[in-house]
Amino acid sequence: MRRHFLKIVVWALCGVSLPVCWWPLRAGAQAAGSARTKSEASLGQNDDAESDVETIFPHTFTGRYWVSGQANVVLQGYGAFRAKYNGPNSLTNWAQSATTHLLTLYTGYELSQTTEVFLDIEDATGNGVGDENGLAGYVNLDVVRLISGVPRANAPYVAQFMLREIIPLTSERVAADRDELDLATSLPARRIEVRLGKMDLTNFFDVNTYGSDSNLQFLNWTVDDNGAWDVASNARGYTDGVIAEYDDRSRSVRFAEAVMPKTPFGRFLDADLARARSENVELEARGKHIFHRDGAVRVLGYLNHADMGNYREANAEFLDGATATPDITATRREGRHRYGFGLNLEQEITETFGVFGRLGWSDGHNESFCYTEDDRTLEVGGLVKGRPWRRSSDHAGVAFVVNGIVAAHQEYLALGGVGIMLGDGGLTYGQEKIVEAFYTAHLWRGFSMSYDFQHVNNPGYNEARGPVSVSAVRFHTEF
Repeated sequence: MRRHFLKIVVWALCGVSLPVCWWPLRAGAQAAGSARTKSEASLGQNDDAESDVETIFPHTFTGRYWVSGQANVVLQGYGAFRAKYNGPNSLTNWAQSATTHLLTLYTGYELSQTTEVFLDIEDATGNGVGDENGLAGYVNLDVVRLISGVPRANAPYVAQFMLREIIPLTSERVAADRDELDLATSLPARRIEVRLGKMDLTNFFDVNTYGSDSNLQFLNWTVDDNGAWDVASNARGYTDGVIAEYDDRSRSVRFAEAVMPKTPFGRFLDADLARARSENVELEARGKHIFHRDGAVRVLGYLNHADMGNYREANAEFLDGATATPDITATRREGRHRYGFGLNLEQEITETFGVFGRLGWSDGHNESFCYTEDDRTLEVGGLVKGRPWRRSSDHAGVAFVVNGIVAAHQEYLALGGVGIMLGDGGLTYGQEKIVEAFYTAHLWRGFSMSYDFQHVNNPGYNEARGPVSVSAVRFHTEF
């Protein structure tokens, strides 16, 4: 099946992209997919000719077609670490390593000046370290997790399939970057955009120039995304939904109605919107208010509806002797909600250096359902391009994250309960603290290699375990 997938890629490159792709590359274009990839930082993009060639094949500015792709391979491991005890969802504490592979083929077509359609094919294989459990801020965003004994599908699948409609509100137009999710090279200065289909919401909400790209930037789940946002998605990171967005020169407002999975981390989505759905809204303001350089502030809110369990009920049933261990699944009820808010900041400081941060809060009463077990998160970080040391296409970054959970969630884990990511059989609570640093070296055209280091104190909020240090080597190519 993998050979068949590679044949598709070769056919697409040779049979479709060559007639339309031999044009100058838009600097900084990045892939997007379940690796949650967003636009790369604009820092120093035009420093020299090297930064203008960051894919194997250049992409067209004018053709109706878009064909590109990416491959991301992450080799990750850690040494043995202290653990007073282990549970069913613990990060296993012996020395180990694991490798993930993520291949994506992006295609797009302009049906008209205002209508675009996109189809992306993806193949995700490999495993994560630590049995892919035991951390709220898990260390590899390329990992695809399925629970309840459901095996992974080791075959290519449709990642995104959506329609984009642009509704002009003025005749004035502004220049726009062209990439795998946006084909128009100019847009109305004021407009409404509608996207409909299968998509990854993190490609459009909570985007951050300096901290959203697991292909070339950070790898941790709660660095690349707001950990307290229980983003509607299946186990692969995708959902069906519709996004309506209003854009002006310096501000945007976007709203999404999306489908929730049938079960936590489930592979299948629940089509009954009366029972399960997710509303998401984000306000974004952009400008040059600090140092006359680009900056942005984004405020996110979400409300999820699903058959969720409740931590307090699960604790009470166990303490009353109704269950042998606290069991969140036994308390699931239709009509339950989980809601939260997020703040996303980014600011360019110089041509080669920018800073970013996130703040996240969720009510935490009902179970984590789609992403990770994180009710509170605070993140700060920075990214620098390599121009000062004459490596303008290289970049390095460092980020610090603190994650936490509410009291009922703490008690649930302390009593021996198991969640979608956590469950050590007990808990001595402490905030999960993560430091991540990386360096990405651009080797040639679309090829790069990275070293990533993560240090985690209190993995899974447990002072009885850890700390653990995780190292990774990442190989990435784009075409």
